[in-house]
Amino acid sequence: MIIVLGEVLVAPEHRVAAIAVGLEHCERSRGEPGCLSHDCFIDAANPDRLQFVERWQDLAALQAHFAVPASGLFVKEMQGFAVAPPKMSILEAAEAMGR
Repeated sequence: MIIVLGEVLVAPEHRVAAIAVGLEHCERSRGEPGCLSHDCFIDAANPDRLQFVERWQDLAALQAHFAVPASGLFVKEMQGFAVAPPKMSILEAAEAMGR
């Protein structure tokens, strides 16, 4: 499984628009092949910091997601709201304990 952790600090005046764009992106992404989950969270300590947590079946599914034109548009829109460069980590993970 591939886990993506993303973070963007947005200007306060763009917070509402950034949240709307983030939620739309998550909803669209959930319908893509290999997407196990895709969520957007508001940092309780700093409401201008949006955090994204994604789980993908494998790297091929994530690469296909990155190739979707709407994903590129999402990145550009978020960069327009940001007051600092967005951060992203891509991690490979395995379940440590069965459910």
